[in-house]
Amino acid sequence: MITTMKHNLILLVTLLAGAATAAVYQEPVDFVSEAFDGTPPAPDVLWLTGTLGVEVEQLLGHAPFSKRLRYWSEGSRSVWILDEIGKEQPITTGFVIENGRIEHVRVLVFRESRGWEVRHEFFTNQFKGASMNGERTLDRSIDGISGATLSVRAVEKLARVALLLDSRISDRGMS
Repeated sequence: MITTMKHNLILLVTLLAGAATAAVYQEPVDFVSEAFDGTPPAPDVLWLTGTLGVEVEQLLGHAPFSKRLRYWSEGSRSVWILDEIGKEQPITTGFVIENGRIEHVRVLVFRESRGWEVRHEFFTNQFKGASMNGERTLDRSIDGISGATLSVRAVEKLARVALLLDSRISDRGMS
């Protein structure tokens, strides 16, 4: 409980401190709209409790910053806007999952002083078509970027979380 509170406090402080230096590459609302050709469905909420919360914590290496996630889903497509700290600041990343595979990844907001190269397509395109294997790792290797190791790790973790969350809503017949 203390650890979760500490992570939440760190996220809040870093969000506030990084607000002035954040590079917004695309607003999350615009990413969601684009993923659904301009007409996104109403958002749903997924609670990260019980087994799912434990699995997300294992993938991140810490308790999730929030126990409640908003997502958008229609048919076999889901969209997730997720945050993870690179070195010191949160990186906000959007994921489009289609039929259990990553269709598109975009870094939406980057707040770090280093590692911003993860926003470029040469990096994010590596995730196209990726899925998760039985060991909860991606089915492919993702090439790192010299000087951006922590940002690369953050996006990789979020990719695995997005695939896990998509599998959970698909298992429940929600998408």
